[in-house]
Amino acid sequence: MMPLVVFTGATSRTTQERMPRGEAEHYRERAMELGVPAEAILVEPRARNTGENIRFSRALLEEHRIPVSSILLVSKPYEERRAYATARKLWPEVEWVSTSTPMTLTAYVDSIGDARLVIDMLTGAQQRLMIYPQQGFMMEQSVPEGVTTAYERLRDAGFTSRLVANPADGNDNTTAH
Repeated sequence: MMPLVVFTGATSRTTQERMPRGEAEHYRERAMELGVPAEAILVEPRARNTGENIRFSRALLEEHRIPVSSILLVSKPYEERRAYATARKLWPEVEWVSTSTPMTLTAYVDSIGDARLVIDMLTGAQQRLMIYPQQGFMMEQSVPEGVTTAYERLRDAGFTSRLVANPADGNDNTTAH
């Protein structure tokens, strides 16, 4: 069977200007420019968070009757752990390998163009690693004490624009599961 690529995702606050037709469509176009044949690509354009990326992609693959035993999951470097933990929780019978493009913090800040926003995103991503297992969104992962302390310092310093508004009720209007 030929390898298949599934690109999933609508837009986010970070990508809506650069990818107005959606992340999945943008990446499909780029892959085709790089020589990936159209018949080797499926696009899931609706997902607005990691949980939806997994659930909607699974449904798309099932709709096309494509058997799946393993998946290479590609995400942003700082979201690799959460994406993996979410995928394992939502589709445990598949073997998952999680990866990202190696990138320094400076290079990522340069790609986004806003250092404060990047620190807000990192803080929000860490909060989710700590609270989402209790909400059933992902499997539990160990978080070292030093990481928790760093998260709390960033949160207390005001890097809060990407935090879950009320972690106790699961209200997350940031679309970043």
